[in-house]
Amino acid sequence: MKMMKYIYLLRNLLSKVFEPLRLNGGFFISMYLLGCLCQWVELSDSKDAKIYEFTYYELFFDLYLLCILLTVIPQKIRVWVKAVFYVLFYSIALVDVWCWVKFRSTLTPTMLMLVSETNTQEASEMLGTVLSFGTIFSKVGWILLLLFLHVVLTILPKFDKRLSSEKRTMYLLWKGKFFDYTQRIAPFMGLLCIYFFICSVINTFSNKCGIYDLMSSDTIGKVEHELTKKKAVLYEPAYRLVFSLRANALAAQQVDKLIEAEGKAQVDSCSFRSPTIVLIIGESYSKHHSQQYGYMIHNTPRQVRHEKSGLLVKFTDVVAPWNLTSYVFKNIFSMHVVGQEGEWCDYPLFPELFRKAGYHVTFLTNQFLPKVGEAVFDFSGGFFLNNPVLSKAQFDTRNEKTHVYDSGLLQDYDSIVANTNPQKRAENNLYIFHLIGQHVSYKARFPKDRKHIKPEDYEELRPGLTQKKYRMLSNYDNATLYNDSIVDQIIKRFENKNAIVIYMSDHGEEIYEGNRNIVCRNHSLTIDYDLARYEFEVPFWIYCSHQYAVKNPEIYQQIVRAKDRKLMTDALPHLLLYLAGISSPDYHAEYNVLSPNYKENRPRILKGTTDYDKLKPKKNE
Repeated sequence: MKMMKYIYLLRNLLSKVFEPLRLNGGFFISMYLLGCLCQWVELSDSKDAKIYEFTYYELFFDLYLLCILLTVIPQKIRVWVKAVFYVLFYSIALVDVWCWVKFRSTLTPTMLMLVSETNTQEASEMLGTVLSFGTIFSKVGWILLLLFLHVVLTILPKFDKRLSSEKRTMYLLWKGKFFDYTQRIAPFMGLLCIYFFICSVINTFSNKCGIYDLMSSDTIGKVEHELTKKKAVLYEPAYRLVFSLRANALAAQQVDKLIEAEGKAQVDSCSFRSPTIVLIIGESYSKHHSQQYGYMIHNTPRQVRHEKSGLLVKFTDVVAPWNLTSYVFKNIFSMHVVGQEGEWCDYPLFPELFRKAGYHVTFLTNQFLPKVGEAVFDFSGGFFLNNPVLSKAQFDTRNEKTHVYDSGLLQDYDSIVANTNPQKRAENNLYIFHLIGQHVSYKARFPKDRKHIKPEDYEELRPGLTQKKYRMLSNYDNATLYNDSIVDQIIKRFENKNAIVIYMSDHGEEIYEGNRNIVCRNHSLTIDYDLARYEFEVPFWIYCSHQYAVKNPEIYQQIVRAKDRKLMTDALPHLLLYLAGISSPDYHAEYNVLSPNYKENRPRILKGTTDYDKLKPKKNE
């Protein structure tokens, strides 16, 4: 008797487990199909393309929890709540898939930012594109087809009252039998629900923790840092929308602080000590893969030639504060240095001070222009450069599009010069060139006809590596060789002027260094000696034109004397303000590497955690 009682209780318990799906079956099935459909249609054309491996488990987990929530809501209200969810999820899915069809990108923070800046005319044109014949018969059509079938199946039962009495009786009889059937199999379905729920928890726990960490980050920088851990997969359009809204909100907070700091920025005077200053920011350039710093492959012959002339002075001990471009850009554009109070966004950006001082500021970037398909890293690094208010405060002239190769920036510069009336050209200029440099993928960073370094060149220099690794090495070094030619062309455009040129890389890069077997960067929270050496040490030099060196012998000598000083690139703005002769409360001589008051022993803190100068090599090295 007790056994029967326990069986009865167990059956009831299992039935209750299935109850959320039984009461919300149509909702669960339609939304499950919608989630799967979005994954399937947004697969890239690559042969190796796969959907998120735990899609089916995680969809079940998410929708089952949602069905539990719906179950506790009274029936009369539940109908309307479901309707809201339907409208919301179908709308988000349609927009997401349309973005994929139109731009080959799902919803991103940048795309959301661009939409927010769209005017009425552009919005109507966009809507017309969404509703066009071509779009309906694209992959978007699959979502529309599911929506159509869903509507049809929802409306059909409403017509049962119009049936003849005989057919209506048969319909109600079938409906009753179906209800009885679901009641009988409810315990078995509840058991299946428990099984799938446990499997879902096991397989998706890590991703759910990653999503929570991502969404709970309180700055856009922390969001980006979470993404480097690759713990969170935003596998569905709804997640991507929420994340994009969150990222834009966090960026807006820092934009507000930057605008406030810009309003308080002050320039007391300017001597225009250097009438033309050129800053070249390289990308993913390893100091240990530079001929200029003793690398075995001749991949920087032009920079070596300039150095031998004595006009280019190479700095020997320079590190970046981060191994992420976006973090580095925030540090090198802000007057804030690591160790000061507050955040980077609490301080003015150095181009703002240059403009207030009377310099004409030109910014030519081959990476940080808003693009619908860009990654969060580019969004995070460029939002403060692309915000309309901040862009106007920082720059007089900008390029409008990126290029496949960095030679496009040379063309942009030449076009700007050619189209500027000679009588209206500014006497004092700051030019900022931001190259794509050696950014992955390396083989895409140089034209095919500029491939001079071959994989077989490494067989004696680096024995024991695979052919794939030799190809990777040759691609990186060819990109470095091409970068050398671009930097040389920039120098040539200023070598006959009273100009000073500064080159720095945003961060380093690893290409199978030693036995590490790492390509690109390792975003480990723990920074050891090797990681700091390869990913944070960067090339840095200052070139003075002959005319500049003759007119400014004291500065030239200061540069020569400073070449072996310890430097972290977060202090770059203070060097730039000194070269310009800008007097401002935000300038501090102790951060200017050329100043006799330079604080060389300032801790060089990497990623806000590790003192670079306290790291030691392993004993066996």
